[in-house]
Amino acid sequence: MILTSIIAIILAAAVAPTLNRIFPAISHWFLAMVPLGAFCWFLTQVPGIAAGQPVMEYTPWAPSLGVGLSFRLDGLSLLFALLISGIGTFIILYTGGYLRGHPREGRFYLFMMGFMAAMLGLVTADDIVSLFVFWELTSVTSFLLIGFNHEDARSRRSAIQALLVTGGGGMALLAGLVLMGQATGEWTLSGIAASGTDLRTHALYPAMLVLLLLASFTKSAQVPFHFWLPNAMDAPTPVSAYLHSATMVKAGVYLLARLNPEMGGTEAWYWSLTIAGGITALWGGGMALRSTDLKKILAYTTLMALGVLVLLIGTGTDGAVGAFAAFLLAHSLYKGALFMGAGAVDHGTGTREVGELGGLRHKMPVTGLFIALAVLSMAGLPPFFGFIGKELIYEGVLERGNWLVLAVLVLANATMLGAAGLVFLKPFTGAPTKATGHAHEGGPELWLGPAFLASLSLLFGLWGGLPQGLVAAAASAVRGDAIPLGLSLWHGLTPALGLSAVTIAIGVGLFHKLPQVKAALERLQARTHIDHDRAWDRILSAIDRLATWQTGILQAGLLNRYLVMAFTGILVLLGATLIFRDALAWPGLSVAGSDAVGIALAVSMLIGSIGAVRAVSRMEAILSLSVTGVSIALFFLVSGAPDVGITQLMVETLTAIILVLVLARLPLLPKGRDRPPPARLLHGGIAIGIGGVTSAILLAVLDQPLALDLSRFFGDVSYVEAHGRNVVNVILVDFRGFDTLGEITVVATAGLGVLALLKARVSGRKDKDEQP
Repeated sequence: MILTSIIAIILAAAVAPTLNRIFPAISHWFLAMVPLGAFCWFLTQVPGIAAGQPVMEYTPWAPSLGVGLSFRLDGLSLLFALLISGIGTFIILYTGGYLRGHPREGRFYLFMMGFMAAMLGLVTADDIVSLFVFWELTSVTSFLLIGFNHEDARSRRSAIQALLVTGGGGMALLAGLVLMGQATGEWTLSGIAASGTDLRTHALYPAMLVLLLLASFTKSAQVPFHFWLPNAMDAPTPVSAYLHSATMVKAGVYLLARLNPEMGGTEAWYWSLTIAGGITALWGGGMALRSTDLKKILAYTTLMALGVLVLLIGTGTDGAVGAFAAFLLAHSLYKGALFMGAGAVDHGTGTREVGELGGLRHKMPVTGLFIALAVLSMAGLPPFFGFIGKELIYEGVLERGNWLVLAVLVLANATMLGAAGLVFLKPFTGAPTKATGHAHEGGPELWLGPAFLASLSLLFGLWGGLPQGLVAAAASAVRGDAIPLGLSLWHGLTPALGLSAVTIAIGVGLFHKLPQVKAALERLQARTHIDHDRAWDRILSAIDRLATWQTGILQAGLLNRYLVMAFTGILVLLGATLIFRDALAWPGLSVAGSDAVGIALAVSMLIGSIGAVRAVSRMEAILSLSVTGVSIALFFLVSGAPDVGITQLMVETLTAIILVLVLARLPLLPKGRDRPPPARLLHGGIAIGIGGVTSAILLAVLDQPLALDLSRFFGDVSYVEAHGRNVVNVILVDFRGFDTLGEITVVATAGLGVLALLKARVSGRKDKDEQP
């Protein structure tokens, strides 16, 4: 059913543009039924997963390579699958209200549901090849979504930036996964976990760690790769609400959590994740307080939350892992609601600037109610689920006893509370402004998602036992072993409760002194001269200049230079093969009297080659090359390969005829065309080197025992399976049929190109002759 759910969403994406064109007013309701059906099926798996019974599925993909579509549903993947399909359902409905009447609305559904399918595949994939494929698909589809308003230069820039950053991380992911497969001999995540190989002590562990952290940090926007996430807010609000609150930006977090049982627990893991997560949390919280755009504020608080999640994985205690699962759920609920609420405000007022908003509680009471609920959960106040998540965070870090990390978390959570006040108080409780004079409540599609998600934040806070089984199963999957977890509002008078009180006090103070806080943050940034976005532009500019310089050298329009570079590369590769390949021993060479015919043909080939090199006209060069080609054909004939010899003879004949016809219409070679001595020495050295190395390799190969397995195979099956007695013809027509067709196509295309050039030349001459 996992693969069925993914395929169903892909099919829905394929028909979305047509469905929207036929039923523009209600197509989103039909499309939302598909992820809703997937969500309902995943929901039925909660009892079994909570009881420790994962679901495994396998479908052959490339059996000859041992690659298949292998899926695993455990607590971690189920939590993500429920968020992806559940929030995705409301995002599709929300899009119907937000983009109603947009000329490319159907295309947006295609991109969004394609991303949804890729994200579902990513979090449920067990085979590491499938994991990488789905990972890259999320990058491609998110590029299409972020750049949906492609007429806007900022949207195009943000889309390219996100694609390059996350795509570079994808290459690191591929390398890291391959190293894991080589280290364990397994190519599934479950197989790696069960292999018994301790990756932490493996020689490849440092390389794997660096590569996988690079992939995760770029995807989840950890400092210094964080700059692409706020810029992605140029995308339509449904994209921000889905990709950058609950799904794509958490893909890197998912990867870290998934690999934690095999890769975590080392000092390098702990410090890498703790430092990156702590810096990202503080940076995101501070930038949120500086921002005035509702979506930018929410984007930076997402950075803060991602940093906290990464830090919790690195901490690695039972409490920290439990807090990770709870906070992951809490953040997805309130942040999805807030992004959709911010979009509803923009839709109803025409602006997202906090300074231009006020008094919306009278104009948009329904939206305001659910934004208020979500804001209270984001602030970490009781009785919301966000408060439970914050309490668990403090308890988990207290187990580790790192007071510096604890101080970072308190300050980061305080900035979250200050940002929550910034999102709600001024726009909804402040004095009415000009922009809010025409504000209006949106349709049910715009507030249905925020209503459901914000209500769940309250419901899960009041009755923590409702999501406890799912959250505990997710935490156990991250830990690699079952861990106890209790979700409740009241844990007694504990240090965590005291830290919550301190957090609230600092957060209220930050909001009360917000102008001074903004000024201090701006002075800090001015002194540190940190502008990651500008640094990114400079890096791209440097790469562009390097590419221009390199292209000027490599693509100079000189055929001689192209040939020198190509053949030099071949010479280096062949020479390295001969030197470093232990299986190739330098052969001995003996010449017997019975080889007189072969020696004569070899001399003929040599004479033809020398003649081609020394030729002073094109016709002389063609005839000399033909001598070499005919000598090779005769060599095949006397060696017992008549088919190959005849084919070679036909090729040489046709080549000579075509070249003569073409070159006859070209101008004569210019006088004084001799190359300077250094160039002649270089070209001659390359030619002799390639000839010598190639001959040495061929002689070394011939000196080895001849493996006849393939010859026996073709001899045995050519008549039985292909009904042909001529083995060579059977290989060309049946076993290599598509290769042969491709070769014929290439030759035919080249011939048509030559014919077109000749006709164009003749036509040009006629036009010139006809001019008065």
